[in-house]
Amino acid sequence: MGSVKIGFIGAGNMAGAIIRGMVAGGFRGSDIVAYDTDSAKLIRLFEDCGICMTTSAAETAEQVDALVLAVKPQVLPSVLPALSPVLHRCGTLVISIAAGKSLAWLEEMLGAGLPVVRVMPNIAAKVGESMSAFCGNAQAAESHKGIVRQIFEAVGEVVELEERLFSAFSALAGCSPAFTLLYIDALAEAGVRYGLPKGTALKIASQAVLGTTRLLQETGEHPRALIDQVCSPAGTTIEGVCALQGGGFEAAVLAAAAASYEKDKAL
Repeated sequence: MGSVKIGFIGAGNMAGAIIRGMVAGGFRGSDIVAYDTDSAKLIRLFEDCGICMTTSAAETAEQVDALVLAVKPQVLPSVLPALSPVLHRCGTLVISIAAGKSLAWLEEMLGAGLPVVRVMPNIAAKVGESMSAFCGNAQAAESHKGIVRQIFEAVGEVVELEERLFSAFSALAGCSPAFTLLYIDALAEAGVRYGLPKGTALKIASQAVLGTTRLLQETGEHPRALIDQVCSPAGTTIEGVCALQGGGFEAAVLAAAAASYEKDKAL
């Protein structure tokens, strides 16, 4: 991995999580170059990961094979046009994790001809369990996609999708951590109702969700098949499942995903 130099413009929470994951996954800190207007963030990453710090976005762009745009979306219009000449001169791969900024928009800001890949990670990158999606423009070759996979597999799972499916991905992976946390907290509240301390109830509920996820991933069985294994005839679980269905649980999840999807489309 040491042959590829990766640059970051922005060193906030998501960039920091990605950089730490990269180093834990085998990237050398000396092959990671970063710039942020907040030098304290850079110093922390230098101390933790041994990255190279620069004093400008342009200086970062000049030194790397791939440049990750990790600033807030509204900051990009003030950053990209100035970077365009150096990126075109070097043929640098541009990787954007900015929400809501399409490949067409990025190409318009940067000028046509550069390999550009758009990536959507989620908040679980902070613990190395992100679900990330990516799509590339016409100039993004398989070698460029390989670099993207190397970076984002260091913080979780990666899937390539057509850009038109990004709103669906956002609803399923970007927004669902909030839905899942709401479910876990509701379970924990039930635990409190029946006598458990909240901290204990949260530990029990979150581990139960984590364990169920691992079971689903590792067995490869359909969720309904696993549900049938837990539901004994006339037992406690089927009683709860029927109550969830009667209360519109599945319909509420579908409605939540639809609301998030439509909002993403409208942005």
